[in-house]
Amino acid sequence: MKPTRLRRSTAALTLWIVWLAAAGGVGARQAAVTAPALNPAEMAEFLRTAEVVSSKPLSTGVTKPWRLTLTAGGITHDAVFQSVDQKSAIQRMRDGRTELNFRDSYHFNIAAYKLAVVLGVDHMVPVTVERTWDKRPGSLSWWIDWKWDETSRRKEDLRPPDPVDWAMQQNHMRVFSELIHDTDRNTGNQLITEDWRLWMVDFTRAFRTSKGLFREQSVQRCSRSLLAAMKTLTAESVAAATAPHLLPGEINALIHRRDRIVERIAMLVQERGEEVVLY
Repeated sequence: MKPTRLRRSTAALTLWIVWLAAAGGVGARQAAVTAPALNPAEMAEFLRTAEVVSSKPLSTGVTKPWRLTLTAGGITHDAVFQSVDQKSAIQRMRDGRTELNFRDSYHFNIAAYKLAVVLGVDHMVPVTVERTWDKRPGSLSWWIDWKWDETSRRKEDLRPPDPVDWAMQQNHMRVFSELIHDTDRNTGNQLITEDWRLWMVDFTRAFRTSKGLFREQSVQRCSRSLLAAMKTLTAESVAAATAPHLLPGEINALIHRRDRIVERIAMLVQERGEEVVLY
């Protein structure tokens, strides 16, 4: 899948939100945001330095994120701020699982974006930086102009215009989610833009220290480019790309999971054929 550029105009910022009840909670739909086109480096600088002119809590998310409106140099755009950074020796999850050495942290949002850049899938993860707001350090992510989340897409039974491209995006997401052991990749944090681009947001419960895969069976296909990029990862290169946001144990576990994913893809290729598994 080739990423498309964000479309912005130089007109004044226009945004409106429709709040709707959805299964499991209340979601927000973003209809339109206009701003000059920025490249990722410019977005990152804007997020780090622009003035925060307004803020409001988002109704979704157990980590209590905030939606901030930022302005600088004639540009106005929104961003999502998360400051959660919790640790516990043992945590009982809502699905009945028990997790040891539990960590729920904004640092993982930043690490996920940094790793996505290395792997060439940053067209599916919003630009994210570290910033202090309201005297709290946290992650600040570029607001995605989404039309549906996966929850609402399924509820409305909407079908993508290009099923093959959509399947490729889904496979990118599944492989990346297994690599970082994202335990909270739910339908509410899979955002879809009007042109059917899939975005992953909210990684605060990723980068677990488990060396096994979370949902191994979800890995069925992989792009050749993502597979090649994963094979180049080393503990040193991951540490350099994500510092200081990941601990050594989290990086070590990621490398072990990479090996498991590569092994699984090789097995699937042997069983089904390269043209079926790789694209």
